[in-house]
Amino acid sequence: MTSALRRTLSTALASLAAVGALVLAEPAPLAAHAAACSPGTGVTVVVDFGSLGGGVVTGCYAGDPATGLAALTGSGFTVAGTQRWGLAFVCRINGMPTAATEPCVNTPPATAYWSYWHATPGGAWTYSSSGASSYNPAIGTVEGWRFGSGQQPSITAP
Repeated sequence: MTSALRRTLSTALASLAAVGALVLAEPAPLAAHAAACSPGTGVTVVVDFGSLGGGVVTGCYAGDPATGLAALTGSGFTVAGTQRWGLAFVCRINGMPTAATEPCVNTPPATAYWSYWHATPGGAWTYSSSGASSYNPAIGTVEGWRFGSGQQPSITAP
């Protein structure tokens, strides 16, 4: 094999590997704002990492998301589902909990899962009776997520 052919083959394999990595990776979230949305401009998303050793992170989905899952990912958070249910059941947000803590094979236990909430700005949190893949949040509302045994986010809806 000639040197030029080896270089061409090597470049082609490297490109193929890079494309494969992009296909297997989670989709990149859309551009997001790292704060609550201005009134009437989108859906604010609050993720409470408190029980996992983190704080509360707020993002903004600018516009009208089709689902709560779209609001979550479109406001800058990465999400992983379970092997059994896919993204119909949110298992990880921004890599939390870690794979060592929760393998995300099946539905996590009732003591350690991402609970899903809705609110109006400054209003009370309401536990979601729908999954994030089927709920359509309205512009101007707040979506909340908290890891644990079903507690509401620890902050007032911004």
